[in-house]
Amino acid sequence: MTANNRTGRSAAKTESGWPAHRAGVERLLASYRAIPADANVRLAKKTSNLFRARAKSTAPGLDVSGLEHVIEVDPVAKTADVAGMTTYENLVAATLPYGLAPLVVPQLKTITLGGAVTGLGIESTSFRNGLPHESVLEIDILTGAGEIVTATPNGEHADLFRGFPNSYGTLGYSTRLKIKLETVQPFVELRHIRFRDLRELEQAIDAIVAARSYDGEPVDYLDGVVFDAGESYLVLGRQTDEPGPVSDYTGMDIFYRSIQHEGPGPKRDRLTIHDYLWRWDTDWFWCSRAFGTQNPRIRRFWPKRYLRSSFYWKLIALDQRYGIADRIEARKGNAPRERVVQDIEVPIERTAEFLDWFLAEIPIEPVWLCPLQLREPSPVGDDSARRWPLYPIDPERTYVNVGFWSSVPTVTGRPEGVANREIERKVSELDGHKSLYSDAFYEREEFSALYGGDHYTDLKLHYDPNQRLLDLYAKAVQRK
Repeated sequence: MTANNRTGRSAAKTESGWPAHRAGVERLLASYRAIPADANVRLAKKTSNLFRARAKSTAPGLDVSGLEHVIEVDPVAKTADVAGMTTYENLVAATLPYGLAPLVVPQLKTITLGGAVTGLGIESTSFRNGLPHESVLEIDILTGAGEIVTATPNGEHADLFRGFPNSYGTLGYSTRLKIKLETVQPFVELRHIRFRDLRELEQAIDAIVAARSYDGEPVDYLDGVVFDAGESYLVLGRQTDEPGPVSDYTGMDIFYRSIQHEGPGPKRDRLTIHDYLWRWDTDWFWCSRAFGTQNPRIRRFWPKRYLRSSFYWKLIALDQRYGIADRIEARKGNAPRERVVQDIEVPIERTAEFLDWFLAEIPIEPVWLCPLQLREPSPVGDDSARRWPLYPIDPERTYVNVGFWSSVPTVTGRPEGVANREIERKVSELDGHKSLYSDAFYEREEFSALYGGDHYTDLKLHYDPNQRLLDLYAKAVQRK
């Protein structure tokens, strides 16, 4: 369908948001100049999708209140100019009326485009579209030096363009990103394929990534869930414009429970493209069970507007502020639990090996699987490990992201973060990588080797010469 017969308007650019964007940039720069020269520069935003605790700052933060909108969508060129703090919820709302979507839409509505690029994001298109930063054409970045530069793949600031992903605001903050979009159909047909052996699951992922199909049907979206070693699923999505009935997982029904089935054949389902993109947000995958909202008696009376990840985040923030969960454990005579909230990537051929180890050692279930292959291949003669130097996964390999988000019992007398440290060790042993949005325990030397090394140091000296921004180790490991 064209944008015209989807929405009743012609396929022209959206009304320009450039004047408002320029005003927002001016407020941002004014707030930068108001921060004392001896204080670290931070954002003043009230919400975050990071799980790291961090030290409080008494200095004012950067005013990003004018950078939360889609500036312009060009449905002919299939591009969008987007302010850095725009949430994917608002971005998708602006592009879907044209039958377009970002190439990768992370799972939670309040993740921002700038956050997904500087902190990495992933979703079920990542086996064909890579990571969000790979669809970026250019970025305006406020550097630590207080200057806004435009970084492109081949321009004057190409080094910053390549080094910005996984820098977590330590090289600067994006004020505008121009991104590619792709055509999407109104519906997604789903097949839930059950596996009883993790090696068969691993082999199936590898074959689907290579063929972009399974059992004669194309695959446009691919992720999965492991409940235990004998029960795992791949969820295969196919775009379609054929009308028909659709499921709704924004009320009493829970998406991840709908995946499970006993039969040998696939279980089929169907969603609108909008509901497919946000299928995980209603229950924050399965983390809503920690708040009791999967209990039908509670869910029936839980306001529907609060069945979303942003509200669960508020509950998490209250827990972190007042130590509610630890107090409950103390009343039971238990020690505080260790939070294990991580996403890691391992090469496809080590996936079953990691899952076997994880399921035996870390008492968390379910876990999420999301295959990943970088969209941009390595050109002849290029050092592929430096293509995105702060997260140097090999462009020629397929990886599987494994996500697990819960807590485990602690053992008195053992050091902080035992389970997380063991996961870090295992991931490194399997030639994988770990995202940095949550707790990390690496020693500085190992951290440097994994996340940019001298390349990061050079970028830091160039774009933040006075160290106005925290460095990556201080932010990710030392929680400053």
